[in-house]
Amino acid sequence: MSLYRNFAWFAKGLTEFTKNPFLAASKRFVEKDLEVSLAGRVFMITGANSGIGKATATAIAKRGGTVHMVCRNKDKAEEARAEIVKETGNKEIYVHILDLSETKKVWEFAEGFKRKYKTLNVLINNAGAIMSQREVNTEGLEKSFATNVLGVYILTKCLIPLIEKSADPRVITVSSGGMLVQKLRIGNLQSDRGRYDGTMVYAQHKRQQVVLTEQWAKAHPNIHFSVMHPGWVDTTTVANAMPDFHRSMRSSLRTPEQGADTVVWLAVSEAAAKNPSGRFYQDRAMVPAHLPLAWTHSSPLEEQKLVALLDDMAKTFQPH
Repeated sequence: MSLYRNFAWFAKGLTEFTKNPFLAASKRFVEKDLEVSLAGRVFMITGANSGIGKATATAIAKRGGTVHMVCRNKDKAEEARAEIVKETGNKEIYVHILDLSETKKVWEFAEGFKRKYKTLNVLINNAGAIMSQREVNTEGLEKSFATNVLGVYILTKCLIPLIEKSADPRVITVSSGGMLVQKLRIGNLQSDRGRYDGTMVYAQHKRQQVVLTEQWAKAHPNIHFSVMHPGWVDTTTVANAMPDFHRSMRSSLRTPEQGADTVVWLAVSEAAAKNPSGRFYQDRAMVPAHLPLAWTHSSPLEEQKLVALLDDMAKTFQPH
């Protein structure tokens, strides 16, 4: 990461990603955008038992939507489900246990979901992992890559046929402002060369999610794809992965509900669906996916190569 990118990103973060910029941006939000009934609409949210995912699930449940919570920890997921049901009165909340870092199980889960359920209007890819040191899963894949990129790719790819035939279909992926300091790199997907910096690896994965969203939008014009930055949010993941940052910035961080606001808007509002597919969002507005003069743009060939690599990799774990 260049010194310029680092400085430009942090300056942007202080003026755009914290709590006060959200409060300022919210003054232009259109209240009726979220005044919708979601009865009969079905949503899947990964990482839905805490933080942004739980806030999103609660907001959708309040509006009558059916929510499929895809979570790694059964006890935490069931506890979160009970809290959401109690708060919203909506019992159409279902828990599915899946660790997105277990690649073959992602395939099995998605295929099983398609067999069991006939509708999925909206997929929200929210779960993510930041590793403090490089770890591999039982399949030999670097864990954060398996979770943040390959798991998201397989889940989305496998569910697209179901989403595509549902009404007003959408896919939203929760990215991060950290991706702004990263140029797409496809030569070290497993982060097995050079020093392992978990925060930068995560940022690279979030750049890859932006590229995937753009590519999916081109390939599947009947689905509205979007990717968004929730701002700097006070979550357990941030506290554990970046303790120094969390400690110094805590009073300025957004609440999970503030972080989830644009996710919910993208998932349920008519206004969001009128925008072009494949774009990057922040505070309910389309924003550039690159910092000015940061040299983070990649070529169409590189972006297509990423999809091809992931497709080949995914197929090796596909159950037969």
